[in-house]
Amino acid sequence: MPAESGSRASRLRVNQWFAIAAALIAAATVAGVVAGVLAIVNLDDRRKLTLERLDPAAIEALRLNKALLDQETGVRGFVLAGEASFLRPYRVGRGEEVLASSRLERLLDDGGGPLPAIADDVAAVDRAARAWRTRYAVPTIARVRADGPGAVGRAGVRRGQELFADVRGALAGLDGELSRARREGRADLRDAATVLALSFAAIALLVAAVLAVTLLMLRRSVTLPIGALARRVRTVSHGDFDTPVLSSGPRDIAALAADIDLMRQRILDDLAESRAAAERLDEQARELERSNAELEQFAYVASHDLQEPLRKVASFCQLLEQRYKGQLDERADQYIEFAVDGAKRMQALINDLLAFSRVGRMSGDLKPVDLGEAAGAAVDALGRALAEADGRVEIGELPTVLGEQPLLTAVFQNLIANAIKFRSDAPPDVRIDAAAGDGEWTITCSDNGIGIEPEYAERVFVIFQRLHAKDRYGGTGIGLAMCRKIVEYHGGAIWLEETAGPGTTFRFTLPMTEEDR
Repeated sequence: MPAESGSRASRLRVNQWFAIAAALIAAATVAGVVAGVLAIVNLDDRRKLTLERLDPAAIEALRLNKALLDQETGVRGFVLAGEASFLRPYRVGRGEEVLASSRLERLLDDGGGPLPAIADDVAAVDRAARAWRTRYAVPTIARVRADGPGAVGRAGVRRGQELFADVRGALAGLDGELSRARREGRADLRDAATVLALSFAAIALLVAAVLAVTLLMLRRSVTLPIGALARRVRTVSHGDFDTPVLSSGPRDIAALAADIDLMRQRILDDLAESRAAAERLDEQARELERSNAELEQFAYVASHDLQEPLRKVASFCQLLEQRYKGQLDERADQYIEFAVDGAKRMQALINDLLAFSRVGRMSGDLKPVDLGEAAGAAVDALGRALAEADGRVEIGELPTVLGEQPLLTAVFQNLIANAIKFRSDAPPDVRIDAAAGDGEWTITCSDNGIGIEPEYAERVFVIFQRLHAKDRYGGTGIGLAMCRKIVEYHGGAIWLEETAGPGTTFRFTLPMTEEDR
């Protein structure tokens, strides 16, 4: 690379550094999500075990305990009184026992955790209750029904109490196992909540650490090199082109720095060439200024020193023509006529050249000019020619612009004079009007003359260019060139509009004043 002096480019590009940063952030995010999901799943399992199984199982165990106690109370009352109404708690308790046992079986139907031990306790309660009923309650109820109260002696009652003591023991074991399981479940639930909180804290720390490392890595590998490159480019952009543009960052930033440094070298080369060209332009400007001064001196000489000899030549040729016309032969009269015409044409040419050279050179400040008045002045100046040609000029509503009234009057005068000069068989009919455009006025001057072919649309504005022989149409060929110079001096443009019918249409633009805009 051109900018390798002192620069060490990384093997990685900017997009590769950002890909590494994105991979780190993605890995941290995935790890955090996995850890968080596992912690949430664990917490949910503990919650379900404690709140949806162990706590309902404890409630069902209490119902089972109550149902068995109701059964024992009912049997004992029936043994003492012998009335069938005392057996109602027994029957109701039997139904409640069945429901509580089935619910406990459904809640404990899982082989994990403390539930198998509790299920064993439930089975022990069921065995003790079944033994009490089969060995005491059912036979005792049948005997009392058959023999009446007192049929069961104290020994039988004591036997029933011993059997129900086994039931109480089994219930106490179930209650103890449930209490222990619930305590362990709540402890596990708290631990799972703690693990979840710690997991989220660890995830937050991990993400923060990864982001910090990523930002530091990007800052060192991308941001700082770009900032250094921007400072060097800014220094160069402020004009210090001698400062080299180097970079030690990623490969594409280093390549960019090399391209910018190459551009800086080219700018230095172009600047050196521009300075040399500027020096040459300054020299040419001084030469042009000297040449313009000489041209101004020439114009002065032409306007004063050359005019007087021409006037003398023309005057004496006219005197010769007046005094000796008809006294000499026909060829001599023709020669004198040629001399007079040549002197007059030379005077007209010099005057037109002087007027052409003065456009924009002897000017003052631009002032508001009513184009209607300027066009009217041109018509007044051409009044005699218009009258002889039986022509007319119709002037529409024209705006006021900033300019020099004599020059703008000269534009209208040249255009109207051309309409008179190059007229057709019909009398000249000239129309001048204006239209507003985007910040400028478009002035149109149209006539019904012989017209101009489209291929000569640019040639007619070139100085000394004539489309007709001078013996057919007089003039110096400067008029339209002067019109273009005057219009361009006022910030506009002039052109020949192509028309479908006969006649000629010239259009030129002039800037609007601030008020009109």
